Amino acid sequence: MKTSEKRNDVLQAVERILDSYLEMNNHRKTPERYAILKAVYSMGSHFTLDELGQKLAEDDRFPVSRATLYNTLNLFMELRLVIRHRFQGTTKYEACYAGDSHCHQICTVCGKVTEVKSPEITDAINQMHLKRFRKDGYTLYIYGICSTCQSVLTRRSNKLKNQK
Repeated sequence: MKTSEKRNDVLQAVERILDSYLEMNNHRKTPERYAILKAVYSMGSHFTLDELGQKLAEDDRFPVSRATLYNTLNLFMELRLVIRHRFQGTTKYEACYAGDSHCHQICTVCGKVTEVKSPEITDAINQMHLKRFRKDGYTLYIYGICSTCQSVLTRRSNKLKNQK
């Protein structure tokens, strides 16, 4: 299956989940909710509220208020279509329906977040037996220093040594 076909299948599935929820709870099916859902699932990685708003306004030509974004993302989190991460003082979101569980490398210097797939960790978590708990997925945060920041720190350290 091609990536674009898979993306369309995922988008149709999450739209059906949203449709069902809105109908069962007598909520309106607003164009804003569907535009935000589509934008979330087209982002491709972690995003902030501001980045999502900018995408909707500039790329999709569908500006929405910050309050609408915030409330809609809370609804999507309740439906388990979006997950919220708090990376070093920054809140980021990520589409999570049919997403693979994964690890995040977080640089403690620059804040860069990189996703890492680890079959060993996935296997270990899948083999865990938890009492009275159904696993849906996992997120693991690994903090450290990225290679770019490490290079800068090493150069600074060497420069200071040479000055003495």
